[in-house]
Amino acid sequence: MAIVIGNVVGNWQHFAVILVIGQILSLCITSTSVISNKLAEYQNVTVPNFQSFLVYALLLVVYMPVALVRLGPRVVWENIRQRFYWYVLLAAVDVEGNYFVIKAYSYTSLLSCMLLDTWTLPCVVVLSFFMLKVRYRWTQILGVLVCLGGMGLLIKGDMDAGKNYKAVDVVKGDIFMLIGATCYALSNTLEEFIVRHRPQYETVAWLGFFGTIINGVQMGIIEHSALSNMVWTKEIVGCTIGFGLVMFVLYSLAPFLFRMSSATFYNLSIMTSDFYGLIFAKYMFHDKITPIYAGAFTMIVAGLLVYHVFPYKCPEHMARLPGFREQLPGDVEISPGMHRMVASSNSSIASSRRTSMDSSSAKSVRSVAVNAEHRDTLV
Repeated sequence: MAIVIGNVVGNWQHFAVILVIGQILSLCITSTSVISNKLAEYQNVTVPNFQSFLVYALLLVVYMPVALVRLGPRVVWENIRQRFYWYVLLAAVDVEGNYFVIKAYSYTSLLSCMLLDTWTLPCVVVLSFFMLKVRYRWTQILGVLVCLGGMGLLIKGDMDAGKNYKAVDVVKGDIFMLIGATCYALSNTLEEFIVRHRPQYETVAWLGFFGTIINGVQMGIIEHSALSNMVWTKEIVGCTIGFGLVMFVLYSLAPFLFRMSSATFYNLSIMTSDFYGLIFAKYMFHDKITPIYAGAFTMIVAGLLVYHVFPYKCPEHMARLPGFREQLPGDVEISPGMHRMVASSNSSIASSRRTSMDSSSAKSVRSVAVNAEHRDTLV
């Protein structure tokens, strides 16, 4: 018991920071849901690829110049040259996760969506176990179960309030939600792995780059006719811009939470988004907040605290996936037991072309990389 209390007291500041970040992200998810519903109301059609396109384009335009300036074009190029397939996979599963989840709400019931959306959490736990070599303590498993209990109370509150709606095609909708939730789990876990090796701004920049391409092609194929027939009112334009800006904030903050805690903690945190949705509904549609919702919110926050009794650390047993087995300039790592980013001391370029460089050029590259890494110490 004394050890548990010592862990809670000694890490309360860190827990407070990641709790606040997690709830900001949860509010972002609530906001995107409200905006998506408004868009569907204004245009009577769901165009998830169109909604997401602006998000990926913003990430590319904002963060790619930052990566090029802070790391240098040569360091950025060498990383993507050897690891591009991981960034393509990250962007692909993220794009498809957004697409299938938004489409699922058009086919299946709200109850099914809320229940199946929690499928992301066990998927993240399993993927983290095998992919990141995470070994969970019993308190973390207990925290997950407490959060799931809180989510169950939220769902019960919604059903008691009569907020469910009939499914148009329950099988199709449920399959879409399962696919989307699985894609989200893979996206979250993979992004956590990458940001533990590379700066956050570079990771998000490449997510924006490949996401813009994949999402743009898919948008042109699937949503061409819907977009051509759309009437561009000021409400639609305003909601589209609002959706893009809120998602931009979410994608910008999420990597910090992945590094400071984990993808599992992120998914536990955003369970409160339904509670915030109720607050929106109270002021927009005058819905009532019953005690069961307050209890559910308290239960989820309590589960987060229990999960963090023994804080998640970057495992000393981090898996070395293909492409990350050799360190490159710009690579970073989290020291065991520390909650800050430190520069890699043995960054090198593992390719025959780099090996054949003259010594003065190689030293110059390493010097630029190390300087960039030190600037990124708290990024």
